[in-house]
Amino acid sequence: MSMTTGGSSGGPTASMNVTPFIDILLVLLIIFMVINPPQMKGLDALVPQPPKKDEPKNDTPDRTIVVQVIDRGAGQEPSLKINGDDATWDGLQGRLTDIFKTRAEKVMFVKGDDNVPFADVANVIDIAHAAGVDKVGLITAKIEAGG
Repeated sequence: MSMTTGGSSGGPTASMNVTPFIDILLVLLIIFMVINPPQMKGLDALVPQPPKKDEPKNDTPDRTIVVQVIDRGAGQEPSLKINGDDATWDGLQGRLTDIFKTRAEKVMFVKGDDNVPFADVANVIDIAHAAGVDKVGLITAKIEAGG
């Protein structure tokens, strides 16, 4: 606090110096920002790992579910396949629900063509989560080639 005397105001006046309080508040703000970093939000992505060289190949097509989003050209809605069988956008959730209702491991992979917009792949992921799939992985051409 500071105090001034004299002058034409007629008496002593008191005013508070707020600079130290602002400094303390800024230091506390920085401390709390460092202690609580912002939470990351997004989709969890699973990437299938290529098989090891010495590991025998285990082909179980009934265990692995792959939904493929196929580009049909400009201006047309992409088509869908579930493990090579044709599927429709309207019937996708029902088919996935039927497939995963008896499975304990609810893992699915999505493979999109190069020219398919990611919005269509994200739509398949949303439909899969609505159908009860817990984990959705993404397959790329490089991973599929084994690289």
